[in-house]
Amino acid sequence: MPRRIDIEITSVNGEVATWRAAGARLPKGVLEVALLPAAPAVGSTFRADIEQYMEGLEVVAVLPAKEASPEDPRNERLSLLPSQGPSTDITVTYAPKGRGARRSEGPREERRPRREGAPSRPRERRAEGERSGESRPRGASTGESRPPRTEGPGESRPRRERTGASRGESRGESRGESHGESRGERTGAPRTGRPAPTRGRSPRPAGPPVSTTHRNAFLAQLAPEQLPVAEQLLRGGMLAVRNAVEEQNRNALVQGRATVDPLTIERIAEDLSGRANLAGWKDRAAGALAAGRGELRLRDLRAVVTSAKTITLDEEARTQLKELQTSLTARIEALRARWVERIEGAVTGADAITALQLVADPPDFSTQLSAELATKVVEVVSASLSADQEPARWREIVTLAAQTTIRRTVKPTGIPDDEECRALAHRDAGAIPALATLLGIKVPPPPPLARPRRRVTPARSS
Repeated sequence: MPRRIDIEITSVNGEVATWRAAGARLPKGVLEVALLPAAPAVGSTFRADIEQYMEGLEVVAVLPAKEASPEDPRNERLSLLPSQGPSTDITVTYAPKGRGARRSEGPREERRPRREGAPSRPRERRAEGERSGESRPRGASTGESRPPRTEGPGESRPRRERTGASRGESRGESRGESHGESRGERTGAPRTGRPAPTRGRSPRPAGPPVSTTHRNAFLAQLAPEQLPVAEQLLRGGMLAVRNAVEEQNRNALVQGRATVDPLTIERIAEDLSGRANLAGWKDRAAGALAAGRGELRLRDLRAVVTSAKTITLDEEARTQLKELQTSLTARIEALRARWVERIEGAVTGADAITALQLVADPPDFSTQLSAELATKVVEVVSASLSADQEPARWREIVTLAAQTTIRRTVKPTGIPDDEECRALAHRDAGAIPALATLLGIKVPPPPPLARPRRRVTPARSS
């Protein structure tokens, strides 16, 4: 569908004239002089209907420029006439905020009289309580007073106390909480207007900031006929270029226009793909560097560093890559040091479950447990797997140990007298051979490696 813009003639060469958008600095395209409604002159402006294709812009029609209207000779202009009557002041009344005014607000003579024997209003009751020295219980309603609900003959408890007691009987007593305590009183957290953070989750860092500096500099160096191809490259690579060419040719066939050669457009895209990919990577690297240390997720930082292997870098890109690699290495080393420190703390406290959880969850896929630290973890785990250990804890330690890389070096000292523990020992005897020795059976073959399931992405409906 054509769109209309204002153009300015920049040069005339026989039957061809060059033009640019009104107010622009560089020429945009060419058009035939026969399309102009008047004699062409450099600097003259017209209104033009243009169509945008992959190879550039095409002028479809040219109209004369708009001119200012004359002094309204037929008296068609609307004018405001002053009022002949006496003028009055303007009064503006704003609607009250909230759900409207209360009944108690307004002239006293317009208030609705209260019937005899009706309960007093909240403000009057509050004033009476302050005068009599009585304090209202916390959490009481400000509406009409209700008699307390009785639990049995002759005894009654407030609703808040009963609710706190039932909650405390279900989950508060096991944690040593009092029945009527609120969450802020239990945790000691200040009461603020902000919502409490989700339990067990830390706020997710934001992604890298978006930068378009290098892409804009890349597009500014291109010819007008290369701009549409480069924009499609930056948007989705060669696939986006092919899809755009197919859609344009499909529309051209429906409208009866000439189609473009896909091979020519692909050749232009291949020539521009290297510079387009480099500009896109520079913008990603600039955004990662601008995010600051610790503000960017580790996976996003690693993705930017890894994607540099697929493009040809220039001197500026190599400098950016070196800074990103230094930041990535420093963050990984800090995570590894903290991981080792936490494992050593768990070993010192003889906490086998925490130590096994940390061993099974390293901060990086290339991180390995040192031989010295692995020996300490094995000693703590082996000492915890004794016959006098609590059956539930013994089963949890065996399940965690069977999922780590140190499972074949763990030496349990005994199995509790429990059917579930013996069944678990039979099942994991292949992963922990010392269990087969305690059971007096032949060591079974080790279980196969658990491969992660491949995520199937549903096909998009066209």
